[in-house]
Amino acid sequence: MDSVDMAAETRSPAAMAEAWADAFSSAVASGGELSSLFAEDCYWRDLVALTWSLRVFSGAADIAPSLAAAASKEGLRDFRLDDARTPPQWVERAGQRCVEAIARFQTDAGDCVSVFRLDANGKAWTLMTALEALAGAAPQPIADAPDIGGEMDAPNWLDKRQAAQAFDGRNPTVLIVGGGHAGCTAAAELGRLGIDTLVVDRMERIGDNWRKRYHSLKLHNRTPINHFPHLPFPATFPAYIPKDKLANWIEFYVDAMEINFWTEADFLGAEWDADGNCWQAQLTLANGTERTLRPRHIIMATSVSGTPNIPEVPALDQFSGIVQHSSQFKGGQDWAGRNALVIGTGTSAHDIAQHLHAHKANVTVVQRSPTMIVNIDPSAQLYDGVYLGDGPPLAERDLLNSGMPMPVVKRAHQIITAQVKEIDAPLLTGLEAAGFRLEYGEDDSGWPIKYRQRGGGYYFNAGTSDLIAAREIALIQYADIETFTADGVQMHSGAQIDADLVVLATGYKGQDYMTRQLFGDGVADTVGKVWGLNPDTQELNNMWTPTPQQGLWYTAGSLSQCRIYSKYLAMQIKRLEMLL
Repeated sequence: MDSVDMAAETRSPAAMAEAWADAFSSAVASGGELSSLFAEDCYWRDLVALTWSLRVFSGAADIAPSLAAAASKEGLRDFRLDDARTPPQWVERAGQRCVEAIARFQTDAGDCVSVFRLDANGKAWTLMTALEALAGAAPQPIADAPDIGGEMDAPNWLDKRQAAQAFDGRNPTVLIVGGGHAGCTAAAELGRLGIDTLVVDRMERIGDNWRKRYHSLKLHNRTPINHFPHLPFPATFPAYIPKDKLANWIEFYVDAMEINFWTEADFLGAEWDADGNCWQAQLTLANGTERTLRPRHIIMATSVSGTPNIPEVPALDQFSGIVQHSSQFKGGQDWAGRNALVIGTGTSAHDIAQHLHAHKANVTVVQRSPTMIVNIDPSAQLYDGVYLGDGPPLAERDLLNSGMPMPVVKRAHQIITAQVKEIDAPLLTGLEAAGFRLEYGEDDSGWPIKYRQRGGGYYFNAGTSDLIAAREIALIQYADIETFTADGVQMHSGAQIDADLVVLATGYKGQDYMTRQLFGDGVADTVGKVWGLNPDTQELNNMWTPTPQQGLWYTAGSLSQCRIYSKYLAMQIKRLEMLL
């Protein structure tokens, strides 16, 4: 640390943070100049508090006028340190020592929260502003007060729940398509704000979108980061949650949060009715009948991994064995002593190869493109930053996490990736010796940026990489295959690799594809890209904010992303409903 930093660290972080908060509040109130409060290299991230969107502004020259205009328009006032939160402190974020503080403030829309970080000179390096609670929209109780002393034959709680779920004679305000963790967390937040919401899913049981995936699947990041909003996992949960346990939790969550949910309901598509200011949504129900619903909002929660991507593989039709997409793979128990080719090197491919190997199948992995490999523990977990070890409550950790603008996240992850490459060097060396092609994300920024850009392209090593490095699972490159044959593949070298099973672990089509299929070309063209980082806003495209198509919203992502951002999605919809 240089002499300037050493001198700075002798200053009270609370005093530095309070001085900045007072100066910022005064400048906003008086319409004064804001640029002097920000470092030259700085970022402001807003989460629907001042811009009613999710976006990042970079540099004092851009931040100062944009922030001043937004603050004036939205009535920003009373910006002060939040005494109920963790006090300001010196921390290291993305390789930079800074004072990190949490503040609160008000706007005309409601109560807001801020995380700001100051450099050694007391200037803001990062500022996050987020809407915390809408004015006039206090969370609603889950259930009505008991009717003590009422009629004994009056409708009880179950009667009311069944009536609410039937939607006889009424339409939901919000229709959520997809009943996984993304759809259910959004529904929970909407329900707390008193918005009539219905979740529909084509599966026969709540949680089946996890329950029916391949046998060995479990989450590859630790439980503390994956809690659901308002109902955290019990302390007895395992470090890495198995798919069936997560599926059962979603089912429990739907019941506990009183989420209206239709199973075996197939969403066929919808058209926007401009005159009625609503959608005309078509569904096929479990009993085979069709139902038209007219919600004002549709949230697509079909996940980043929605529709299986089954590519055209030249000459694969010549293969006489079984061909399955990874979404169809049920387990390796039927393939003992037989030969399997797994095409792909993402998470599903590795897990399937490991499960086949565990059941004594002869497995060959086919690599199509370079892939990032990181040991599941500790290396993969290092990217979770503020969630590691002892610290503040989960709600504060979520604030600190969401208070990191994407350019800073990328910088932090480049530092972590360099550390991970050193920690995992023995494994990575062994993989390269086995012919595995490695890469480490955009500008060596690691797996989280890859996830935001494309939803995959990496594997948290839970053992498969060790088997490949040890040559217990064979590896070939797709480019070295000359053709598929009836019995397997023939290589350019002339070698023949036999197979009884080919698993296409080739990923899934994005939500753009689902939009075009369900809403038509016009809506898809209007909405544009879904997911992937937008270079202008430095946020995910069309996620958790209004899209260019009125009444159409999207949610997806990891459990932590859905926990953090579902509330912002819900508050935006509530605000629009309050304006009607």
